[in-house]
Amino acid sequence: MTIQRIGQVHRVTGETNVQVQLNLDGTGQCEVDSGVAFLDHMLHQLASHGLLDLKIKASGDTHIDDHHSNEDVGIAVGQALAKALGDRRGIQRFGHFVAPLDEALVQVVLDCSGRPHLSYGLKIPAARIG
Repeated sequence: MTIQRIGQVHRVTGETNVQVQLNLDGTGQCEVDSGVAFLDHMLHQLASHGLLDLKIKASGDTHIDDHHSNEDVGIAVGQALAKALGDRRGIQRFGHFVAPLDEALVQVVLDCSGRPHLSYGLKIPAARIG
């Protein structure tokens, strides 16, 4: 029995309404309408190069600015990815990818540990380290 690694999120705020479906084991299919053309382009690239299937429909207060749509689509995609990863069994904790494009160097580093940050209570015994 193969487990489907699919995450679905519906995020509604005072500024946006975002629906995301993400399939980690896809083929790069992408149906995206965020109301922000450049964001749509970048999501198509994510799906294509990551071989993810993405289905995203978002509406927001783009007549004011695009930033609420950018933020909430990003949050919803991240939440859908976390759901699709499930218990994270069988995957590496982190990975990186670098690709030279025409006039840019693209670097992606992804940490799938589920930790939002690292807190380390380092106690230094002296005020000065020589």
